[in-house]
Formats: sequence, C-alpha cells, structure tokens
Amino acid sequence: MKRWDGLVEKYVSELRTRQLAESTISMRERELLQFGSWLKRRKPKPTLETIEADHIIRYVESRGAFHSRSLVASVMSMLKSMGEFLVREGAWRKSPLRWMSGPPKMHLHRPLPRRIDQSSQQALWRAAEELRGEHARHQAICVLAVLYGTGLRRGELERLDVDDWDVSARILRIDGKKTGKQRAVAVGEGVARCIEAYLPHRHNRLEATGRAQERSLLVSKHGLRMTGQMVSLLVGRLSKRAGIERVTLHQFRHSCASDLLAAGVTIPEVQRVLGHAVIQSTIRYAAVADPQRAEAMALHPLNRFLGPPPEERKAS
Repeated sequence: MKRWDGLVEKYVSELRTRQLAESTISMRERELLQFGSWLKRRKPKPTLETIEADHIIRYVESRGAFHSRSLVASVMSMLKSMGEFLVREGAWRKSPLRWMSGPPKMHLHRPLPRRIDQSSQQALWRAAEELRGEHARHQAICVLAVLYGTGLRRGELERLDVDDWDVSARILRIDGKKTGKQRAVAVGEGVARCIEAYLPHRHNRLEATGRAQERSLLVSKHGLRMTGQMVSLLVGRLSKRAGIERVTLHQFRHSCASDLLAAGVTIPEVQRVLGHAVIQSTIRYAAVADPQRAEAMALHPLNRFLGPPPEERKAS
C-alpha cells in the first residue's frame, strides 16, 4: 500500500486541473487518505492490486456507522471516481466498484443529536476570551456566536462573505449551495454585537496583509478566507483550552435547534432557521428538547408512590 498515497496525490492534481472547488478537492483527499489508512490496518494487509469489493463495502460500513445514507452515498461516489482513475493509471485492471449502482444496503440508525451543555458552552466562551491577540480573540468569539446563534452548517459558515451581513436588519444571508434555496437568518442582539466587534479587527488584519479586497467574513491571520477545516481546528483548540470533551461544528447546530425548541420556538420556525428541506429533519430535535414531556412525566403516579427523595425526607 506504499503506492496509495502517491496515487492519491496524483489524483488530487488531476482534480485541480479540472478546476473543482478547493473545498471539494480537500474533502476527497481526506476521504481517500482515510481509506488508505484503513487498508493499512487490515490483517492481512491487502496490496493495491488485491483490493476487492469486500474491502470497500466493509470500509463504507465502518465509515457510515451512525451517519446518514447521504454520507454513505458520498463516500461511495468518491471511491468510485478514484477507482476509475486507478484503472486509467494502470494500477487496476478493472474497478470493483463499477458494478455498484448505489451504496451497499446497510442498517444505519440515527442516534439522537448530541447537544453542547451550558457549562461546556460557557467554558468555550471563556477560552475564547483568554486568547492572545485582538483579531484571534474577537474572531473566536464571533465564530462561537454565529455557530450557536444561527445553527449554520460548516460549509455555509465558510462561504459567508462580509456583504452577507446586514447590520441594519440584523440578517445573515445564507447561500443555497447545500439546499438549492437561499435563506436569510435573523440574528439576536448578542450575535450582532459579536460580529460588529470582530469587523474592525478583520479590517486591520486585511490591511496588514495587503488583502483589502478579500470578501470573506472570516479571515485567517494571513488575510485569506478561513476554510471549514480551519474553523474546526479553532473550535478543537478552544475545547482543549477549556478542558472539555472536543466538540464538533455540527454540535452547535444541534444545540441551536434543541435549545430554540426548549425555549418555546415552534418547529416550523426552527426549520426555517436551520434551512431544513423537510420538517422531519427538524422534528428529530424535539426528542432532545421537550420540556412538556418532562413536565408530563413528573406527574406520573409512580412519583407519588415512591415519595420524596431520601435527602428531602431527612431534611423534613
């Protein structure tokens, strides 16, 4: 499998000549390198020439565990494209993926979304406030505010331009690349303050790096658009500084949805905020945030049968 990484590098170069988006290229490269690492851990370890359909199916099954069918289909598509490249390069005589018209049948179950509890949220904000450097500190606070305050997807956050922020209306305009439909998300006063506090430091960073024409809302220390991967690394570093379990960007989306529902916002309104195409995607969060259900279970006759907790009986 020593040749795998080199072939992936050559494949990535071919993708760049086709002028694909850099984010798409990076995603494919990560997936293929991850597949290569998975193959290297197999016992017995397969050679490039002995990779079979069974290897691919087992990898996709492991990759798709606890995830959606759309992720499985995406992984299959990337592996198929790499397989055709290997055939053109002469590394494979034929691709074992050609016969697969779609992803293999799997029993994927979707667990309840994981939210970020309030104590962890507060620890993240404290870690952001302790960062050195005005730009880094205000940028981290802005990222946390936008992620939790709007529930944006990683790609949506990455593609935000400064012109997408309407301060007078307190609205972020979100492109429709993911859903095929643009939307406008109203933000609260706190999120608006965080964005506005960051913008002067963004301007200073762009001036210092000679990139005043950059339109991205979030810019790196070099004055370039922050990629989704860079934002993920930032949140990972904040998690480590905060001394909490590492959180993902998508957990902010889960937390935004479930906390809005817990606060009494209707499911259709949350659906519009998150940009879900179907309301079933939003209804999942009702199982996470359902104060009415908790209140109902508090009335269960078993509670009266058992009586108050021991500590309350001692106190009385």
